[in-house]
Amino acid sequence: MNLNDPAAPRGVLIVGGGLVGASLAIALDAAGVPATLLDAAPPRRAAPASYDERNLALARATVNGLRALGVWPHAEARATPITRIQVSRAGEFGTARLDAARHGVDALGWTLPARELGEALERRLDSCRNLVRMAPATLEGMGPVEGGWRATVRTPDGARTFDAALMVGADGTESFVRERLGIAAERHDYGQTLFVCTITPERDPAGRAFERFGDDGPIALLPLAERRAGLVLTVPAEQADEIAALDDEDYAALAQRRFGGKLGRLSRPGRRQPWAIRRVAAARLTGPRAVLVGNAAQTVHPIGAQGFNLGLRDALTLAELVAEAADLGAPALLDTYAARRAPDREGTMMMSHGLVQLACLPQPLLAPFRSLALLAYDRVPPLQRLLARRGMGFRGEPPRAVREPLP
Repeated sequence: MNLNDPAAPRGVLIVGGGLVGASLAIALDAAGVPATLLDAAPPRRAAPASYDERNLALARATVNGLRALGVWPHAEARATPITRIQVSRAGEFGTARLDAARHGVDALGWTLPARELGEALERRLDSCRNLVRMAPATLEGMGPVEGGWRATVRTPDGARTFDAALMVGADGTESFVRERLGIAAERHDYGQTLFVCTITPERDPAGRAFERFGDDGPIALLPLAERRAGLVLTVPAEQADEIAALDDEDYAALAQRRFGGKLGRLSRPGRRQPWAIRRVAAARLTGPRAVLVGNAAQTVHPIGAQGFNLGLRDALTLAELVAEAADLGAPALLDTYAARRAPDREGTMMMSHGLVQLACLPQPLLAPFRSLALLAYDRVPPLQRLLARRGMGFRGEPPRAVREPLP
């Protein structure tokens, strides 16, 4: 690539304007890197708060990153800190507990309505100076040119083409960019369906989050404002239609049986949203002058709420490297990106996959070993610190924007 050639492709083309793609666009704009963001959806309008809204669990490292991007000030008023986490297995004696105070921090993470994060990203995107945002716009084709890629983009005003030095696929699990790059993806169907809703427990969660495993899959409760909780219930896929048809009373009773009585009676389940659970992992993260981030790179089991947290670390690592590069799509840069992300990516995928495979197996012979493992994480200080650091999103070599000194 001739950097002095005015006709050479320049800038970064980000395909996908979801949470990860938008975060990457903001990070590149802050670094002064020219970028274009393609978003298939039209610009979002502010929506009123709803009892039924979907909620996100944001790791501490994620909130650090959102602060660095200038996004968090637009969202923090609706965020609820997670100060304690309890992990257990139904019918077994082991429990692992994490306490923010024990690790010298004010919170292990925060819960936030997904709508609030989306609107915070919108407000921050509005203040970007170098970013070109096209919405609605869809990538219809891409072909290599000298020094980059030529993209064909469909907009309401018709098709147009332009060239970019680096193509970024942030376009989700069924990534068009990944497919066009010829990157294979390993797929695993867990045979599970996830139901997400808001519920009201009798006792205030008071900053406590719970993850409980069982033969039918994990169930989680996340603390929300106004004594509410975010309920995440996993069921066998063959039972999904039957459970979706339950009325509110019967659904709350099912959640109660699976979760137990730690917070008293559960009531007022909101509108349920079902999601088929699968694991999709790209065989590699990069192609010629191209890179995958977020769900396009890896879609993981939602256990531990790692999806967006992992994707944001993808975006911030890429932005950090691109900001310091003379050639935005140089092979050495992409190799460095893949190497930097490997420990975090592989460790997180292994953790989420292994947990759901081992913790939910209905094997009585495994019970004492699972219980002992949870007790070790609860009571052995080095294991406790390791669990806390990883739970807060600090794994491998995290991007500078999320780092902080930890005990």
